[in-house]
Amino acid sequence: MRAATIREQEVLVEEHPDPLPGAGEVLVRVRAAGLNGADMMQLRGLYPAPAGSPRDIPGLELAGEVAALGPGAERFSIGARVMAIVGGGGQAQLATVHERQLMPVPDALDWPAAGALPEVFITAHDALFAQAQLRSGERLLVHGGAGGVGTAAIQLARAAGASVTATVRSEALRDQVDALGARAIAPEGFAAHGPFDVILELVGAVNLADNMQALATGGRVAVIGVSAGAKGELNLLALMGKRARIHGSTLRARPLEEKALATRRLEHEALPLFEAGALRVPIAETYALDQAAAAYERFAAGGKLGKIVLTM
Repeated sequence: MRAATIREQEVLVEEHPDPLPGAGEVLVRVRAAGLNGADMMQLRGLYPAPAGSPRDIPGLELAGEVAALGPGAERFSIGARVMAIVGGGGQAQLATVHERQLMPVPDALDWPAAGALPEVFITAHDALFAQAQLRSGERLLVHGGAGGVGTAAIQLARAAGASVTATVRSEALRDQVDALGARAIAPEGFAAHGPFDVILELVGAVNLADNMQALATGGRVAVIGVSAGAKGELNLLALMGKRARIHGSTLRARPLEEKALATRRLEHEALPLFEAGALRVPIAETYALDQAAAAYERFAAGGKLGKIVLTM
């Protein structure tokens, strides 16, 4: 099979042996795979793949057709349209995935949309509802509202009955973020638009102090991105005075059981909304697998709304 391959901080497309599904696993013929910030970090040598995932083939999400079943795999049949988060190896023509991490692809989604859905929507859904306990009627602030996780979080929160504000650095993208159901604002001075019950932090420590100012009493900050810096100063008196909570998480290195649970929650609570047209996957651009290096360059350039996707 052919796959995007990281060699000395460069993206190439190389031949690799076809993978074989193990116990409980499914071999997926990949049709599309989204790019994510974690892929860019791995390219720079900052985010190695977890144990059990390909070390040199990036890709944390994929969609495709079931090509073969490993021993004991029985949830999906050959030819079924499926999508999943993976620890790595998604940007290839073939990939093995444990069947518990797979979801059916809604009929309403084409391959690029399906390949760009799992990582950002599972990440956003888990952070907002499992961790921050966002509820109907609450006020959410999303930092980095034009990115993949940001656009997913805005739509999920609106569907759940929350009101959403999103910081968007590019003025040219704010109308498009508004159209997803958020009130798009500039990052500067965002605290004046509070208070917020939940803040989804996708940017980093640069926002830490102002997040405390913007947070409502009893508010929660969910940190799942630090692209603009990982270290900052936190006023614990402000945290105590607000009776607030701040927590962080990643998804990639979680054990199978936790990934399967997060996947089932999204499958049960959100996939019907895609079928009904209430949720969508914004796609910025698609690239063929042989254009993988150009796709990574486009991701790094920024200034986009939604996902960059490789199609096989």
